[in-house]
Amino acid sequence: MATHPDPPAEALFDLPGPARTPAAGSKARTAGRPKAKRPADRLPVARVVVDTPLPHLDRPFDYRVPASMDEKAVPGCRVRVYFNNRKLDGFLVERVEQSEFSGRLLYIDSVVSPEPVLTPQILDLARAVAERYAGTLNDVLRLAVPPRHGRVEKEAATAEGGSAGDSDTADPQDTGIPGTTEAPPVVPGPWANYPEGPSFLRALREGRPARAVWNALPGPDWAHAVAVAVGATAAAGRGAVVAVPDGRDVAAVDAALAEVLGEGQHVALTADLGPAERYRRWLKVLRGQVCVVVGTRGAVFAPVSDLGLVVLWDDGDDVHADQHAPYPHARTVLAMRAHREGAGALIGGRTRTTDAQLLVEAGWAHPLVADRGTLRRYAPVVKAAGDDRELARDEAARSARMPSLALRTAREAALTGPVLFQVPRRGYLNTLACANCREPARCEQCHGPLAVRGSHAMPSCGWCGRVSGGWACPGCSGTRMRAVVVGARRTAEELGRAFPSLTVRTSGRDEVLTRVPDRPCIVVATPGAEPVAGQGYAAAVLLDGWALLNRMDLRASEEALRRWFNAASLVRPGGTVVVSAEAGLPVVQSLVRWDPGGHAERELAERQELGFPPAVSMASVTGAPEHVRELLDQVELPPEADLLGPVPVDRPGPERPGEDRAPERALLRVPRNRIGALTHALKVAAAARSARGDEYLAQVRVDPLHVI
Repeated sequence: MATHPDPPAEALFDLPGPARTPAAGSKARTAGRPKAKRPADRLPVARVVVDTPLPHLDRPFDYRVPASMDEKAVPGCRVRVYFNNRKLDGFLVERVEQSEFSGRLLYIDSVVSPEPVLTPQILDLARAVAERYAGTLNDVLRLAVPPRHGRVEKEAATAEGGSAGDSDTADPQDTGIPGTTEAPPVVPGPWANYPEGPSFLRALREGRPARAVWNALPGPDWAHAVAVAVGATAAAGRGAVVAVPDGRDVAAVDAALAEVLGEGQHVALTADLGPAERYRRWLKVLRGQVCVVVGTRGAVFAPVSDLGLVVLWDDGDDVHADQHAPYPHARTVLAMRAHREGAGALIGGRTRTTDAQLLVEAGWAHPLVADRGTLRRYAPVVKAAGDDRELARDEAARSARMPSLALRTAREAALTGPVLFQVPRRGYLNTLACANCREPARCEQCHGPLAVRGSHAMPSCGWCGRVSGGWACPGCSGTRMRAVVVGARRTAEELGRAFPSLTVRTSGRDEVLTRVPDRPCIVVATPGAEPVAGQGYAAAVLLDGWALLNRMDLRASEEALRRWFNAASLVRPGGTVVVSAEAGLPVVQSLVRWDPGGHAERELAERQELGFPPAVSMASVTGAPEHVRELLDQVELPPEADLLGPVPVDRPGPERPGEDRAPERALLRVPRNRIGALTHALKVAAAARSARGDEYLAQVRVDPLHVI
C-alpha cells in the first residue's frame, strides 16, 4: 500500500492512554481541545481515492474510520480527509481489517454524505477507462459521478422512505419496474424491416448479450426502434443505457421510451437540466427506482444495475468524444462496459464508421442491416452533380451558387413540400481570397484571415477584428476579393433571390429549428442542425461537397458521408437528393447506392494497409516543443511502437498575436493489442514527472479524433 503524507499535528489521534486525574482548572484549559477518537470495531481501515490531479498520487490511501462514523462510512460514499496538510474530498472505495502501511494513519475527517454514489461496477469501469486512456482515476470519476446536492439527497431520501412505507401493503408482484411482472411477448415493430431484427430482440428478451452494428433505414423511426430494443431488455428484468449526440435526439428517444415503457420507467440526463435536477434523476438510477437511462455522452457512466443493453446512436459524431481529460469516447466506454457487465450492445447510425466496422470484422458485433428491397422502399433517389461544369448552364443557377440539376430539382420539389439545403459552413463569407491571383486575403496588421460577417459589413480580421476596407493584395496589388467559403447566411440570401415566393428558414448555431411545417418552403441548415419535416422533405440539396471532402483529415470522406446520410434520411421515400460533388468519387457512389457498409469496408481495408487508425492504435502528445520532447525522452515505449514526429501543429497562416512558436505534436503508433502497454508507459512517465515536481504541460490523448 502507498505511503501516507505527513499529517497535521492536530489531526493525529491514537487510542486514548491511561486515565489521569485532572488538575485544578484543567477543565478550562482542555475545553477547546478535540476529543480523542477511537477506531471502529469492524473494518477500521478505509481506502480512499483522494481528489488530487497529480498523476503520481493516482492510488488509494489508507485512513482510520472513527467509531462515530462507522455506520456512515460505507464503500462508495463521499468523505473529507486531511492530505498533505489540506482537507480534500475523496471517495471511500473499500474498508479492510488492517493496512499495509506501517506508519500511523490519519482518521477520516468527515463523511460528506452516507449515500454510496460510487458503485463497484462504476469504480471498476472508471479504473479501466483511466488505464485505457492514460489518465487518472480522479479524472474519470469527475465524469462519472455528478457533484453532490445535499437538498436533493434529502428530498430523494424522504420520498423513498414514504414510498417504501406504502409498499409494505402493496402487491409484491406490482413494483412498477419493468421485468418484475410477467411481460407480454416483444413486438418487433420497426425491427421487422431487418432480417436479423427479430432474432436480435429475442436474444435481448432472453437476457443474452446480443451485440450489433446497426445501419438504420431512412426516416424518423430510429428512436422507436431503440425504444423497442430497450423494452425487450427491460422485459428480461435488466437495465439499459442509451447515449445520443444532442438534446434533440434525447427528446426523440425520451418520447419513444415513454410510449413503449410507460411514464416513469426511465430518466433522461442532459446538461441543460441544471445541476439539481440532473442529480435528482441520477439518484433515481442509483437507488434502483428506474433502470433505463437516455442522455448525451455523460450518461455512459450512469449507475444502472444489472445492465443488459448499451445503445450508442450516430457513433461517428465528434461530440461523443469528451473534451475533458482523459478524453474518453462514448463508443469505447460503452463497449468496455458491455464486455465487463455481460450486456448487449447496439451501435447504430445512418452510416457505419470504420471503428464500428472493426468491431464487426473482429467478431465482437454482427451487422444489422435491411435488405435491398426494403431499402429501396424507404430511401430517396440520390443524384450527383459536379460543381463548376454545371454552373455555366443556367444564369439563375450561377446566381444561386449551385449546379443547374440541383436548382431544377429544388424548384420542382418546392411545389409539393419543404426543400432542405445543407451548407457545410455557418456564417456569411468565411474565407476570402484575391480575385486575381487566388491568394488568401489576410489582415495587414496581424496577418489573420479576412472574412465578411454580414451583407452590409466590410471585410474584417478574424483574429484582431480590424476592418480592412482598403485592402490590396501584397502579391499582385489587386483590390478585388472573391469568396472561397460561403456560409449558411449568405446561401439563404442567394436562395431568397432564386425563390422569391417562398419562405426561407435557417437553422444553425445561433438558432436550431426542431421542426418545420409540411408546406412549401426553403430550409438552409448546417450539418447536425437540420430540422425534421412532418412528412419528410420533398428534396434535399447537399451543397459544397468539396468543402467536406477536401479537408486535411483522415476521416474527411467518412465524416462527409455521415453528414450526407443524416440529411438525406430526412427526405420522404421517393424524394430526390442532389449532392454537389463529383459523381466518380467512391464516397459519392456509396451515397448514390446507399451503401454505408461497403464504404466502411473499403475505408478500413485502406487504413489497415497504410497503418492508420482504427486499424492501429495511436496516442498524441501535444504542447510546447520543449514539453513534448521532455516527455518523449522519459517514456519507455514498447518495442512495437512507432514515433511519428514531433512536428508543428498545422495551422493556416502565421501564429496568433502574443503567441510564441506554434505547438508541436508527436504521434505514437502501436498495434491494437499493445495499446495497454503504450498507455501504461505514458502513465508511468507522467507520474515520474509529477513526483519530481516537473510541470506537466503536454497533453496526451489516446485515439485522437484527428491525426492528419
